[in-house]
Amino acid sequence: NLGMKRVLIHPLAGVLSAYGMGLADIRASRAHAVEQPLDEDGVQVARREAKRLKAEVMEELRSQGVERIRVRKTALLRYAGTDTTLEVKLRKKPEKMRRAFEKEHARQFGFAQPEKDIIIEAISVEGRGGGATIPERRRKKVKDDPQAVASAPLYVEGGWCDVPVFDRDSLHPGQKVSGPALIIEANSTIVVEPGWRAKMNRLGHLVLKRVVPLPKAEAVGTTADPVMLEVFNNLFMAIAEQMGVTLRKTASSVNIKERLDYSCAVFDAQGNLVANAPHMPVHLGSMDRSVETVIAQNPDMKPGDVYVLNAPYNGGTHLPDITVVTPVFLGHDRPLFYVASRGHHADIGGRAPGSMSPDATSITEEGVLIDNFLLVENGRFREREIRELLASGPWPARNPDQNIADLKAQVAANEKGVQELEKMVAHFGLETVRAYMGHVQDNAEESVRRVIDVLKDGEFSYEMDNGAVVRVAIRVDREKRRATVDFTGTSPQLSDNFNAPQPVTRAAVLYVFRCMVDDNIPLNAGCLKPIDLVIPEDCMLNPKYPAAVVAGNVETSQVVTDALFGAM
Repeated sequence: NLGMKRVLIHPLAGVLSAYGMGLADIRASRAHAVEQPLDEDGVQVARREAKRLKAEVMEELRSQGVERIRVRKTALLRYAGTDTTLEVKLRKKPEKMRRAFEKEHARQFGFAQPEKDIIIEAISVEGRGGGATIPERRRKKVKDDPQAVASAPLYVEGGWCDVPVFDRDSLHPGQKVSGPALIIEANSTIVVEPGWRAKMNRLGHLVLKRVVPLPKAEAVGTTADPVMLEVFNNLFMAIAEQMGVTLRKTASSVNIKERLDYSCAVFDAQGNLVANAPHMPVHLGSMDRSVETVIAQNPDMKPGDVYVLNAPYNGGTHLPDITVVTPVFLGHDRPLFYVASRGHHADIGGRAPGSMSPDATSITEEGVLIDNFLLVENGRFREREIRELLASGPWPARNPDQNIADLKAQVAANEKGVQELEKMVAHFGLETVRAYMGHVQDNAEESVRRVIDVLKDGEFSYEMDNGAVVRVAIRVDREKRRATVDFTGTSPQLSDNFNAPQPVTRAAVLYVFRCMVDDNIPLNAGCLKPIDLVIPEDCMLNPKYPAAVVAGNVETSQVVTDALFGAM
């Protein structure tokens, strides 16, 4: 039900695509690489090339008989050192082009960099003209009723009935046909359904109008509705998926563009995970702790601010996994939601290239620690400041240009999430969206409780190659429909880097219980509500600074997952 009340049917509606192609403009275009700075000299070079391209375009169109030609000149601009271009109008003054570029960059990617040079990568010239127009003759209206030429059986409203058939060529302006009825013409057949009426206007167009209102449906409210719950489940997941597409398209590193080691998600005002795309489970189950850190440590967040962190002790996994968090204000004083993206950067420093040193014994040896850093302030990407941070410590990042390119891609992905949430709120209303953020978590909670209903107590121990042991016991309280997952007995904090930060352990628990749910629900914070998690202090699954953790995210997390499945 699209809510349409009027439909216009052109006399050539049945062949409208071909009709439109026959009337369309003839076009010709040319493009040329420029690769010049956006300054007076660069613009002069671009305009000189555009003049040459315009002459070629004009010649091509005139050779096809086009006389009245409209020309459009554009330039593809990008920030120096990046490869993402945006199209702006080619102008005489570089200042106007810069303003247009930065406005569009901020709209699409959530930030601008006024301090950076801009490059004119290429120019494009398009000419068009020669399109035809066919004047439509106005005809006089008549007052008499149209005459049916036949009757025919038609299946409507659950049954067959005979309906009148009208010839469109015999209809005159002002005449009306009430549904159910058929109107036949040379290229198509028009069905006038019950509750609708067709009327021909003076141009020969048929205008279908609903004359019997549909039963008024109740507006989507804050009370959980099974159908709308499924709709919002998919809407929230779709936002995260679109964020992921943006991140993959705009990132620089192979890790993100091709290996797809990234995750995107949507969070409520408290930082609870609402929905995710099917990305990396270890990211998604731990990212809410990073969001909660940003919330707790930044009471005065403002629109246009974006934060970044990779601290394993504040919601991170290992240092190469960098999380970018954007608060979503939508015109309010406090954040209504949060969106976040986490990507595995190819290098963040440390003793070994790739920041995955096998013999690291402290977090310092694994790379640069980023903890609650303001990455974008009031829409300005703080490139100088983040470069200084990436260059800090005894083992700084080896390729900060790539780090920064991927961070910008993460900011852009988050901005996509902000835009999509804004559309959702505009369509459904803020209170409804807020309510369904809670409903999808409640639904996930109930789904996990149904899993707990059939679970039995169990325990499992998994000894790793280095002698460390992950021990887990699952105890079920059937009366309360809750489960306790207890890692008591697990080896203490290790001197090597197989320690798994507490968020990683929590992510493994969330993943395993979500795997046991047969329903198609998003992985979210509701899955953990009926689970009591016991992770002893200073054990290898809850290490303290400055423990090394780089292998805990990849090796130990899999061991924890296997142990949990074993205990079930």
